[in-house]
Amino acid sequence: MSEAQHQHDRQQRDEQRAQMAKIGPNDILRFFLELFAFVSLGIWGFLAFPLPWPGVLIGIGAPLLAILAWALFVSPKAVFRVDLFGKALVEIAVFSAAALGWWTLGQPIVAVVFAVAAAISGVVHGRRQLAG
Repeated sequence: MSEAQHQHDRQQRDEQRAQMAKIGPNDILRFFLELFAFVSLGIWGFLAFPLPWPGVLIGIGAPLLAILAWALFVSPKAVFRVDLFGKALVEIAVFSAAALGWWTLGQPIVAVVFAVAAAISGVVHGRRQLAG
């Protein structure tokens, strides 16, 4: 190949990386929703169960289990490659568990606001993924 062809290929790769690396407002929202879900599961575990046991176990175990599921299936560098619908199922499970945790703690407003924000963000993300 000629030098011009190499340069053209390099430019195309750089453009593809730039497109893949674009982080929009919904991506930032989704990141904070993930963190809020993990923290929420820990709070739920510590407050909903008697301490020290099983409260400590659930307070640490629930967020760890959610983080593990997220890392295995949903994260950009997921160990297991699943389709968009598989990722959505894991995401729905984690976010629903966090919302239900707030609901059982007697905080229905937090639960509903979080669930609605997560649902809207998930729909926007899913539509964007399906479009391109």
